[in-house]
Amino acid sequence: MKTKGKNGAILLRERLKDPKIIVAPGCYDALTARLVEQAGFEAGFMTGYGASGSFLGLPDYGLMTMNEMSTICANMNAVIDIPLIGDIDTGYGNPLNVQRTVREFERAGMAAVHLEDQVFPKRCGHMENKAVISMEEHIEKIRAAVEARENMLIIARTDARATDGIDEALKRLEAYRDAGADIVYADALRSTEEMKLVGSIKGVYKFANQVEYGKTPMLLTEEIEALGFNIVIFPVSSIFTAAKAVQRLYKELKEKHTTRDFMAANMTQFGEFTELVGMKELVEAEHRFKVADFKK
Repeated sequence: MKTKGKNGAILLRERLKDPKIIVAPGCYDALTARLVEQAGFEAGFMTGYGASGSFLGLPDYGLMTMNEMSTICANMNAVIDIPLIGDIDTGYGNPLNVQRTVREFERAGMAAVHLEDQVFPKRCGHMENKAVISMEEHIEKIRAAVEARENMLIIARTDARATDGIDEALKRLEAYRDAGADIVYADALRSTEEMKLVGSIKGVYKFANQVEYGKTPMLLTEEIEALGFNIVIFPVSSIFTAAKAVQRLYKELKEKHTTRDFMAANMTQFGEFTELVGMKELVEAEHRFKVADFKK
């Protein structure tokens, strides 16, 4: 169960003082958030890509609403103590909408959120045919976000690498830093050289993205740290792995009419799973509150 009194934003701010990179795997529901924490990671990343695929069964194409996303975040934060970083897309409107979005996500317990400069409705940063708003318009959104938050960190994301090239992306990140963003993030960088340019920006924390089969080179986390980054996310690893595993399961069941031969190597056991999702704490609470024993 979540420990009372933990504030993810304060924990994340303190942790960022240490130059060692923070590795935040992607999680798309409360179960995967639990698994990130149980694996020993210091932070998790609520992936809009994964949430859209899991919750809607649809691509990350700007279809998730603010309320849907913030509810998923709240469910995750209800069961973990580590900081959770999240995706608020374009902020769901103009600077006034951004302010409400920031307040809702902070109320949901988020440690940090990234706000991107795509045109609404947005799409996954590693898809084609993206479009961005003007730098000046996004600066106003960042200023609004910073004004609205209490402790939560604001990550300013640009998708301008795809539309206008790396020089424009760098120019925007520096302007977003100057507008008050705590962390800057350029999505879908194409080379280690481009990553190094972003990692070299002064006076702000830097955020890297590792998308399997995406546009950015896949590196060791130590290599990403050496390029100047403070946080790296692996947003789609869990949803890609889950989809592949469940496809294999259903294929096996369809072909063999049983899961008997599939279980040992591919499934957690019943008791293991109930422990993963907090059964021990519930049993302890039953004893503490003298809940009736229905086995009699």
